[in-house]
Amino acid sequence: MSLKVFINGKLLPQEEAKISVFDHGLLYGDGVFEGLRSHQGRVFKLTEHLERLHESARAIFLKVPMGTKDLKHAIFATLRANNMKDSYIRLVVTRGVGKLGLEPGKCSNPQVIIITDTIQLYPPKLYEKGIDILTVATVRNHPESINPRIKCLNYMNNILAKTEGINAGATEALMLNKDGFVAECTGQNIFLIKGNELYTPHGNSGILKGITRDTVIELAKAKGIKVREDFLTRYDLYIAEQCFLTGTAAQIIPVVKIDGRVVGDGKPGHTTLELLEEYRSLLTNPEVSEVEEELEAGYIRP
Repeated sequence: MSLKVFINGKLLPQEEAKISVFDHGLLYGDGVFEGLRSHQGRVFKLTEHLERLHESARAIFLKVPMGTKDLKHAIFATLRANNMKDSYIRLVVTRGVGKLGLEPGKCSNPQVIIITDTIQLYPPKLYEKGIDILTVATVRNHPESINPRIKCLNYMNNILAKTEGINAGATEALMLNKDGFVAECTGQNIFLIKGNELYTPHGNSGILKGITRDTVIELAKAKGIKVREDFLTRYDLYIAEQCFLTGTAAQIIPVVKIDGRVVGDGKPGHTTLELLEEYRSLLTNPEVSEVEEELEAGYIRP
């Protein structure tokens, strides 16, 4: 059965889900997005994701044409139309159709697109064995150029780093910032553990402050682990006892090798696996995950 895609209030078969070639989201990467997860019909930290979407939009002078409540209705309607309880959700807002040229004021009708599908960044066995990462030459965007905290549609910086890592045979690529400090991987935040302390790059290191990142910090503090957000170097990674990456799609993936150096004993660390188990148990927790609400009559047109 063909997937249904939400575009501006309509649920369309994926073959008919189209936007104009003059949309500035396509022409210039002018727009924002969020990646979310649903588990057993619950969408994890839905409100937090939508708050970040609106923050990203405000940062680029883009007015999202739907409020938070309407976006929630649309997400649940799309999940229901595709009969999906466990899904990866891609919510996109583009600048809309405009003339050729960069001026955003000449665009009209921002497009709201919701895709619900499946995604698997890493095979299940890698969550048991761990992955290797490699520092690449591609530097994370300068915050005063394109601030990485804006989750925008222009992901070329990440794509170049990802390609560089793939060409070098690594599972994932690690980017440094302009000052040589550790930033993040191509779509994941990074953590390391040394003793009973958890380290992760500072929010001003040129990173996206991930929803999963924040969740892991909360889980670690609840376990009595001291959390340090700091400006980290590769040396800090090389002497780490455990290391892992976090992201909505990746969840928590252990890292067992960095730039050819074995992390700890070369196996996923005990604390890492504990955090992964606790994180997964949160995904259907009603305190942090929202369920489908009653849709307003006539809101979604088939």
